[in-house]
Amino acid sequence: MRRLLFSATAILLLFGASCEKDDDQNQTITIYSDFSDGKDGWQAGFSEYSGENSDIYELEEGITPLPPPLDESKSAYRISGVNRSDDLFMYLTKRVQGFRPNTTYRGRFTLQLASDARSGGVGAGGAPGESVGLGVGLTIDEPLSVPDENNFYRMNIDKIQQCCTDGNDMVVIGDIANGTEEYVYTLIERSGEFTATTDHQGVLWAIIGTDSGFEGRTTLYYSLIEVVLEEI
Repeated sequence: MRRLLFSATAILLLFGASCEKDDDQNQTITIYSDFSDGKDGWQAGFSEYSGENSDIYELEEGITPLPPPLDESKSAYRISGVNRSDDLFMYLTKRVQGFRPNTTYRGRFTLQLASDARSGGVGAGGAPGESVGLGVGLTIDEPLSVPDENNFYRMNIDKIQQCCTDGNDMVVIGDIANGTEEYVYTLIERSGEFTATTDHQGVLWAIIGTDSGFEGRTTLYYSLIEVVLEEI
């Protein structure tokens, strides 16, 4: 009887030690969106444009098939606009919960998107590929485009500025040049990291977006967004 009691006690002690070890491990949360089932919680938005004549920017977003010559059986999040303000910002954002409150996480972003902006191209204001910066970030406040006193829409976060300048809430991870000499849709991949601290409810907002110095139309198809968020 004593031997049985000892064995049961030992098992309970080992189980308790195992649970304590799990609690001490750094938490990891992964976002994986291929848009095969819709928007998967991502929301599109636009900024740096006038609300007085917003129609001229031709702002569009939604889930569509990939464009030819790519695999049209696969879905993507399409976002499109014409830069008439010298700085059009087009973005996707997603609320992520389940983190530990007031805790710092490193987000490793991997993006796959289709771009028809050839490398080394020439356009008004800048190249259609290299003059359009692609950035990622994490915030505790929901990224929103809000009108100022002149009805000009600006972001409520410190975003990237065109191809080359980081903000406090986002960093540039590349541009949208497609790596070819043709204006044809090609899948490109970009990756980067950003670190942020959760709010008291354990929530963060992930954001990806492009800021354009090219004064023309940019239409992109995001086919994959993966973000691995690891407690540090």
